[in-house]
Amino acid sequence: MIELYTAATPNGQKISIALEELKLDYTVHPIDLTQQEQKQAWYLKLNPNGRIPTIVDKSEHNFSVFESGAILIYLAEKTGKLLPKDSKQRSRVIQWLMFQMSGVGPMQGQAHVFYRYAPKKIPFAIKRYQNETHRLYSVLNQQLQGKDYIAGRYSIADIATYPWVVSHEWAGVDLQGLPRLKSWLKRMAARPAVIKGMQIPVDDPLSKKKPDTKELGKAIITH
Repeated sequence: MIELYTAATPNGQKISIALEELKLDYTVHPIDLTQQEQKQAWYLKLNPNGRIPTIVDKSEHNFSVFESGAILIYLAEKTGKLLPKDSKQRSRVIQWLMFQMSGVGPMQGQAHVFYRYAPKKIPFAIKRYQNETHRLYSVLNQQLQGKDYIAGRYSIADIATYPWVVSHEWAGVDLQGLPRLKSWLKRMAARPAVIKGMQIPVDDPLSKKKPDTKELGKAIITH
């Protein structure tokens, strides 16, 4: 049994999608970012960085894992799925996972902040992060030439990337000139596990807040 501590953000949705794809039994513990629950002492014992998501593998003596990319690798290795065993194919998947972790997530995350939540609009910052996010999307679009999925076969690289790219409008980034990326989004959105995983946690406090409230903005920035 996996205990999942999460919230309705792209990084949290990665893990719920993976758990659904892998058909693992798990229990959801919504973390209220608006109340800074992720900074409380009990949670910091699980995740010293005070962010979501975190998992606790009850079947492995309550082994805890934080950082969404590390969680995806752990779950893939635990089940022997979504991460190839061949060393070169495995490396390709991990390369694209790291591309999301070091590029798409941080850059688009900053685009979210400056475009939606910053108390003062800074055009230079908005344009910088939107442009860099679109550039990274262009890299994905090129990589998808002749492929249905980012690393060839469906993998944790796709799972990590989808929740971010599907929220491109929230960052003010369009998909103009990226036809393969658009097609990939449609393929991903049609997967039952993706549909269900994107809706978890159902009772997340973030989903009950108006998206433009200052409280939600603070939660997103500090999660």
